[in-house]
Amino acid sequence: MILDTSVAIEKIRNNEDIYENITSITLNEYPPILYYEKFHGTVIFADENDQLLAAVLQEKLRRIGAPKSVGDLVIAAICINRAEELVTKDKGFIEIKKIEPRLRVIFLE
Repeated sequence: MILDTSVAIEKIRNNEDIYENITSITLNEYPPILYYEKFHGTVIFADENDQLLAAVLQEKLRRIGAPKSVGDLVIAAICINRAEELVTKDKGFIEIKKIEPRLRVIFLE
């Protein structure tokens, strides 16, 4: 299971333990997570296959007039390529899931 930045930050604000993994995108968006004593997960770094899949996803999204940020696309690609579930509050992943059903997402309120 991989946490999106929004969920990771909320867990930190609530002083909760984080056992789930995060991506390098979350690390870049919120560097203090490295020093959060209750972070027990792993940082997953994007590889070439993730970058290529992110580009394919963006191409499909642009065709339907719904381009996304590079960060969201890379997070989605990492989850897809590793068959991991994404936990997020960001409804922008709905469009990504529409064009790529392999993306498994849990949306939190």
